[in-house]
Amino acid sequence: MTRTSRRRVAVTGLGVVSSIGTGPAEFAAGLRAGRSGARPITVFDTTGLPLNLGCEISGFEPRKWLDRLSADDLPRVAQLAVAAARMAVDDAAYDRAELAARRTLIGVGTSTAGTDSVERIAERLARDPDAGVDEFEARWTPAVGMSVAVARELGLSNVELATYATACAAGNYTIGDGFDAVAVGDVDVALCGGADGMSRMSYIGFYRLGAIDPVHCRPFDRERRGILTGEGAGMLVLEPLDDAVARGARIYAEVLGYGLNCDAHHPVAPHRDGVTACLRTALADAGVAPGDVDLISAHGTGTLANDSTECAAISAVFGDTPPRTVSIKSMLGHTMGAASALSAIASCLAITEGFIPPTINHVETDPDCPIDCVPNHSVAADLEIVQSNAFAFGGGNAVVLFGKN
Repeated sequence: MTRTSRRRVAVTGLGVVSSIGTGPAEFAAGLRAGRSGARPITVFDTTGLPLNLGCEISGFEPRKWLDRLSADDLPRVAQLAVAAARMAVDDAAYDRAELAARRTLIGVGTSTAGTDSVERIAERLARDPDAGVDEFEARWTPAVGMSVAVARELGLSNVELATYATACAAGNYTIGDGFDAVAVGDVDVALCGGADGMSRMSYIGFYRLGAIDPVHCRPFDRERRGILTGEGAGMLVLEPLDDAVARGARIYAEVLGYGLNCDAHHPVAPHRDGVTACLRTALADAGVAPGDVDLISAHGTGTLANDSTECAAISAVFGDTPPRTVSIKSMLGHTMGAASALSAIASCLAITEGFIPPTINHVETDPDCPIDCVPNHSVAADLEIVQSNAFAFGGGNAVVLFGKN
């Protein structure tokens, strides 16, 4: 199917659980205010670690979002995913019976889901080798449990379930696949996004790589030192634009197109040529010229290698005057498999609400990052097209473009 013959796809619902706000309205307010989600880590024991700062969610009440399932039967990451999915469906004003009658794709991206269960098992067995593994922990080690939990909570059976383990780009992978499924008519609705919880494994892994900033996350800054690990979930409802208009749904944005590739260059180091190719693929799929993009929501991790490589790729595609390019990871930290889903939601909110979120913690732009990162304070803007970048370990790149409807 050609780009001109496929159905247009609208974003009609958003669900967010994050360290700077829960729900689309609170999340938008946090982005606009440049709120920081950084705080001392409490979800795992940081004794013996030289650093203990992360972007942990506080005040989350999973029972508020559960009707069919019990919070006691779900690990934290599944609670986050289910809550975000419930919010997105409610935000799209879908009646449960109406949604149940539609063919639906549920896609959840993740990077470390199930790790918390494995960590609990390992800790207990280290203390007592004969302790064994209980049924709850064994059941929730596989990441596929998140999409299953979403379907069960929403009472959906006419569904296709998918789990995407493409690390930091997983959220954009789900949106791309959801877009295709809706555009070609395979499904009527796609509920897609990503979720990850705070994990000792990911924290220590990034620390051993020398990629944790001891102060705060400061993408594109001359003094940047790395990421802060974070957690969260973001889910989007995608449906045919014509269906959304017919039912009088609020439309946040239109998904214009996307690009995926894997340059397979290095286990952890980004590759400029691979990123550049992915940017060009996404623009071509969306039928968008580089000069038409008003804002880039960057991958923007705050590491030396990522930020300079991403900016070099942006310069290669957009020239010497690229669109303003921001990193919401400066506020949220790196939420792993949820990162690009939250970036996509931020992109939709920026279009709808007419503002550009800032890159906070910024003092001086690195000469290797020749962009306007909108430092420290949001600005009002009339945005027509926003691009969301995501670049994962292993060279898995994913870029999605959203447009004002």
